[in-house]
Order: sequence, then structure tokens, then C-alpha cells
Amino acid sequence: MSGHSKWSTIKHKKAKEDSKRGKIFTKLVREITVAAREGGGDPAGNAKLRLILDKAKEVNMPLDNVTRAIKKGTGELAGGAAYEAFTYEGYGPFGTAVMVETLSDNKNRTVSDLRHQFTKASGNLGETGSVAWMFEHKGVVRASGSISEDELLEKLLDYNVDDVRLDDSIFTITCKMSDLDLIKKTVAQTGLKIESAALEWVAKSPVALTEKEQEESVYKFLEALDDLDDVQNVYANLGG
Repeated sequence: MSGHSKWSTIKHKKAKEDSKRGKIFTKLVREITVAAREGGGDPAGNAKLRLILDKAKEVNMPLDNVTRAIKKGTGELAGGAAYEAFTYEGYGPFGTAVMVETLSDNKNRTVSDLRHQFTKASGNLGETGSVAWMFEHKGVVRASGSISEDELLEKLLDYNVDDVRLDDSIFTITCKMSDLDLIKKTVAQTGLKIESAALEWVAKSPVALTEKEQEESVYKFLEALDDLDDVQNVYANLGG
């Protein structure tokens, strides 16, 4: 299993654990509120909101929480904080390139929290563009099920898919951002269970860490970033 998919697996398991203590609900409320503010509260006409609502469903987020978040985003309910999206870049332990997506109502706090974690891990928070050139913004669908890799490839032949791989019983399908919704629906029609579908920063040339201790150190750092309240997503250029 590649390092990239290992971090993805860790994130997926962590999301389910976080849902038990409500931490992920807080982050999803921010995402839903912003998506509704930017594209309207009707999922049928707002692809970004549809994807986030699927994430909310996956972790059993209560419908009342979802409805309130949408209404705060559309202005039907008061109290929707003015969250803004920012993406930060930097180097973590052992030169690992990292992209961090945040939603925050206080940029100074967010930067301070991020810089603390980077410095603590002997890394550094970089300038805009310092590591983004190592990544591509892609649509990524992860799914599980009993069909073979060849069968899935055959069903996706007529679609614009960049890559299909199978790691640890999870299929990862990478596509252009604009094709994400279509590819997700197509994969679901094959009978596979959609584990996640989102826009992600995908490393162009993933790098491998040679020692287990190094790998564990990096994953610990990535988890610490992911635990910050303002952080929505963390990506790294790790590979197998």
C-alpha cells in the first residue's frame, strides 16, 4: 500500500473516530455553511454542497445539524460566521511537502496554530507557491467492494479518468475536478460503496520515506495538523 493511500486510510478511520465525539461535525458545519453561502442551499444545483452532504451522511451527522448549517449559509438563520477558505503550504519532517486547507473566521489565529505545529515538528510554514507546484488539484473517488480492478477499468473506459488503483481493498479513482460528480455516480452504479469523493491535492511525484520511524513521525505531524479546529484537509507528497 502506498504512503499516499495509507495517509488517506488514516484520515478515513480518524474521521469516523472524530464523528463519535462530534469533532468532525464542527468542521462539516463550516464546510456546509460556506458551500451554501457560495452556491445556494439546494444540493441539486450545488455540486460542492452535494459532496459535503455525502460526507455528512457517511459519518451519521444529524439532519438537524445539516439543515441549520445550510440555513446559516443562505442567511435564513442568523449566526453564520464569516468563514473564509485559505490554503497553506510548507515542509514537514524529513522534507515532506504539505498542503493544508482551512476554513477560518480568524486568519491570524489559524496561521499561528499552523506555524506552531510546523515548528514543533522541525518543519516550516512556507510562502504561497512553495510546494503547490508538486501537487495537482484533482477529483478523487475512493470506493470499496468485490469487483476486480479490471472490471472497474472496463466500466470506466468511456469516461475521462486519470488513474485507477487498488490499495488495501480500496479503489482510488482520480479524475479532473469538473468530472468528479459524474465519476462518483458512475462508480456507485458499479455496485461499489463510495467511501469518499472530494477535490484533493494529489502529489505529482510521491516520495517514499525509507524508515518506519520517519513515516510514523510524519503521520503524527499530519494528524496534529488535522486536529486543529480551523483545518479542513491535509495532504502530503508521500508515496510507497
